[in-house]
Amino acid sequence: MNGRRSLRAELAPLDEEFGAEVLAGLSREPKSLPCRYFYDARGSELFEEITELAEYYPTRAELAILRDHAGEIAARVAPGAVLVEFGSGSSRKTEILLDAMPGLAAYVAIDVSACALEGARSRLEARYPRLRVITRTGDFRMPLDLPAELAKAPRLGFFPGSTIGNLTREEAVGLMVDMRRALGKEPRLLIGADLRKDEALLLPAYNDARGVTAAFNLNLLARINRELGADFDLSGFRHEAIFDARQSRIEMRLVSLRGQEARVLGRRFVFAAQERIHTEYSHKYTVLDFQVLARRAGWSPVAVWRDAELLFSVHELIAP
Repeated sequence: MNGRRSLRAELAPLDEEFGAEVLAGLSREPKSLPCRYFYDARGSELFEEITELAEYYPTRAELAILRDHAGEIAARVAPGAVLVEFGSGSSRKTEILLDAMPGLAAYVAIDVSACALEGARSRLEARYPRLRVITRTGDFRMPLDLPAELAKAPRLGFFPGSTIGNLTREEAVGLMVDMRRALGKEPRLLIGADLRKDEALLLPAYNDARGVTAAFNLNLLARINRELGADFDLSGFRHEAIFDARQSRIEMRLVSLRGQEARVLGRRFVFAAQERIHTEYSHKYTVLDFQVLARRAGWSPVAVWRDAELLFSVHELIAP
């Protein structure tokens, strides 16, 4: 009981922000909802299920890259460094790096999901009893305050999963600037970016046959109902994912199946038949395009690794 109360207190400020962002997004034209709120406990479970789907290639491809090159990556990290993961989720991919970096002083996991962080921390502390594991609940744009004894340690940022692709290009530049500042003097960043490829491979990854991605998308409305007292009829919406070739991005939406309305925090929102609520972008890059983006944020590319099928890329960046 005490644990449940304390977790609720920890999330209370986030709930207030969640409500404000939902109201703002549904008031826009076209309507939108922030993708970072996908990851409540149920959303995190569904995303882990997505990563194991046959159609969803990014996780398999990135894992293969990390397994093949972890030693090379680790060789450039100074002993006593701090590994900082932005949007850590379950931290499963991170274990590949932790296995290759036994000299780390600490691992810092930052995520909006307190449940995911709690599970990851318990697992990592059991597997790496000598590693200091620090968790921070919140947006990964939050200031990075480390204990005094770690303040001057070199930092390696880790941002896997092509989460950077969820942002517009201008937003991505802004986030990488924030990361550069958070990582202190002589920062280093390891970041995953999905590569541009044929639609025949792209679209099934976001429209899987089992409907897990559809459930993940619709869970955002379920979360709004549960946490904000809204009354969305989930059966009145369907999942949609398309590829915009001009912008080189997947666009995920929720489509209203009929004329309807919903109330959120006392506000009434009307939806026309076939009206869309934008929920997520997933930009796809060439290696050169992503390196140009990184340079705009003050980073210098020093290495890039791709999987054997050239589906995904992991970039190493430094900021002199």
